[in-house]
Amino acid sequence: MDAETGTDSTIGSAVGGVFMKTLVIGGTGTVGGRVLSGLIEKGVDVRALTHSPEKAKTFPQGVEAVVGDLTEPDSLSRAFAGAGAVFFVTPLAETETQQGLNAVEAARKAKTRKIVYSSVALPKGSEHIPHFASKIPIEEAVRSSGADWTILRPNSFFQNDYWYQEPITKHGIYPQPIGSLGMNRVDVRDIADAAVNSLLNPGHAGQTYLLHGPDAVTGESTAQTWSRHLGRDVRYAGDDLDAWEKQHLQFLPAWLVPDLRIMYDYFQKNGFRPTAGDLEHEAKAVGHPPRRFDDFARETAATWKKG
Repeated sequence: MDAETGTDSTIGSAVGGVFMKTLVIGGTGTVGGRVLSGLIEKGVDVRALTHSPEKAKTFPQGVEAVVGDLTEPDSLSRAFAGAGAVFFVTPLAETETQQGLNAVEAARKAKTRKIVYSSVALPKGSEHIPHFASKIPIEEAVRSSGADWTILRPNSFFQNDYWYQEPITKHGIYPQPIGSLGMNRVDVRDIADAAVNSLLNPGHAGQTYLLHGPDAVTGESTAQTWSRHLGRDVRYAGDDLDAWEKQHLQFLPAWLVPDLRIMYDYFQKNGFRPTAGDLEHEAKAVGHPPRRFDDFARETAATWKKG
């Protein structure tokens, strides 16, 4: 038992005296990479799946890297063999649903005992957003897998603003059209903390956690926050989705732009806020008060200023 955290740091490697390896799928990504690091810090025996032999060389020392591809089910058996638990997040891709179903089926065949899946928050009326809808069949498969399961449903990530470093810092524009109704975006470090806790500690089986930040932010307030911490004027580009779509078709996949437009249209018309009950339930998974966007922006602005 860890005296500081009150958690059993050995549970990830041994459950009931049986050797247990934890598989991380998506370990080179925004969320999965932090889950990988969090498990390593706890002394867990970790295996990571990657489709790239080159990326396999970049994992931290001690991580067992296995090359495989979620689009090729036959390549997954080695990754799942002997893994008692798995964390997975699916890529934003046209084949996302099938990739997720392949992961769950591989876990079922390997008799994996615990599955933690990072999905997406699904507020009422958002099921028409394509990359939200793509995760619903995966969630259903996880719940019927026969394993102890936990599903994480995060709001939009703070860290998505990394994509906008250049327009924010060089042009003084915050371009993400999230509207004026407010959304409680979440820090991916909190998602990773929830995933690690769900993997290592009892009490999370059969739980679906909505993961949000404590404060609602808007397009205007986000621009003001960046302006304050960068010490320069930053303005919100506004809610014009036609202009946003035209610009982003220049560098995003053609299939993805209309998908994201539907999402932003939903945000502008509905916002994306939790209930008090959601935040209380979330605290059980994250294990600490959720991080605030203002703190994230301050930390990030300091890094950006250093160049």
